Amino acid sequence: MIEQSDESLDRKKKNPPKMFAGWWTVISAGVTGFWGAGYYHYGFGALLKPISSDLGISHARTVIPTSIGRLRGGIEGPLTGWISDRYGPRLITAIGVFMFGLSLMLMQYVNSTWSLVLIWGIMLGTSSNLYTTPINTALANWFVKKRGLAMAIKRTLDGLSGVLVLPLIIWLIDVSDWRTACIIGGVVMWLVPLPLVIFGVKRHRPEYYGFYPDGARSSETVDDTSQMLRKGAKYATEVAEIEFTIRQAMSTPTFWLLLVAGGCNYLAFPLINVFGIDFLEDIGYDRYWAGKMMAMMVAVSLLPRLISGYFSDRVSRNRMRFIMASAYTFQALGFGIYLLYQTTRMLYTWLILNGIGMGISYALFAPLRARYYGRKAFGSIHGIQEALMTPMGFVAPIYVGWVWDNTGSYLPAFKLVTILLFVAAVVMAFTKAPKPPARITDVTQLA
Repeated sequence: MIEQSDESLDRKKKNPPKMFAGWWTVISAGVTGFWGAGYYHYGFGALLKPISSDLGISHARTVIPTSIGRLRGGIEGPLTGWISDRYGPRLITAIGVFMFGLSLMLMQYVNSTWSLVLIWGIMLGTSSNLYTTPINTALANWFVKKRGLAMAIKRTLDGLSGVLVLPLIIWLIDVSDWRTACIIGGVVMWLVPLPLVIFGVKRHRPEYYGFYPDGARSSETVDDTSQMLRKGAKYATEVAEIEFTIRQAMSTPTFWLLLVAGGCNYLAFPLINVFGIDFLEDIGYDRYWAGKMMAMMVAVSLLPRLISGYFSDRVSRNRMRFIMASAYTFQALGFGIYLLYQTTRMLYTWLILNGIGMGISYALFAPLRARYYGRKAFGSIHGIQEALMTPMGFVAPIYVGWVWDNTGSYLPAFKLVTILLFVAAVVMAFTKAPKPPARITDVTQLA
């Protein structure tokens, strides 16, 4: 386990910071997510057609790298989460951000399917997971009563990339080419997010630095790190948060129900983020207008992210499942309405409903997991669940691309996604908070 000198506690008492260090973590995570998600999650939708045309390959083959990236993330997820829990998130996050920038710059050398798979699928996919899991772990560690708000701010900045970075990528492609757009993305990743991560993300929990989560202060003087950790765990119990080990979490039905609900949503995610612009172009909108419509959908999701994060800190953990279920229902209704009435008005209705549902679910899934299982093994639990959802994330983009290649339409995939989102809503509604484990282990014991 991490060892930290008790001298750090003394330094913090003598020189208390003007702003709680956890908020610097939020800023670092938000800026990193803003630029990284802009390219990795939203940007590939803009890059899909130019890359496919330039390399002369089908849609299904073009999206193979996104599937490979999800597969790589699933393979390394448990290890990344364990390292974050054991040794802290800062170093591995910085490595991930550095690799992400390098991978984008190397996109200029892509000239075949295999080089695309190597750079976007393996390198970029690996680096994205290297910074995503640890930075979520850092947020979960530094906040308890304000965790929903902290994570919602980070998720909102992620979403803002779909409003600002996605149109920028489209513009860069049009005035230069997709390779230049990727190079610029990599350079910016090195110049802004990387320094923020190095200086803004702390190695350990706040207790190692003499703080309680959320920046809460104690009237008692604590000089021992182990004692501070236990007091931090006691502070978390004020919101009924219990510290589970990895094995204890995996032995609960809740762990597997979360996996099913999240997996169904995982299958729906690429249909919009990867193929949304291409779908809108297919039904008659030009690239700029399609990009604006996708940006509008993401913009609609921003306020629900903040609101749901704010309220998640104020509702019991057992009620959070109903908010998540409503999010999946919004998304399913949006798809279903457009399938029934394929008009311009219903197209906008679908984008708005999907934006609302996507915003809520994206902002709440990580705080829900933390409220259910605590901070101690959050990174490991997050990594294992992501790994188990990997097959769905791997298959989804290839399946949707295959549907388009063979039918010339995305509507058959829409039908399957609608059903899966309704299933996710029902499952989530029955995913109760787990019962406390029979034996509460020491706060430093992960397994």
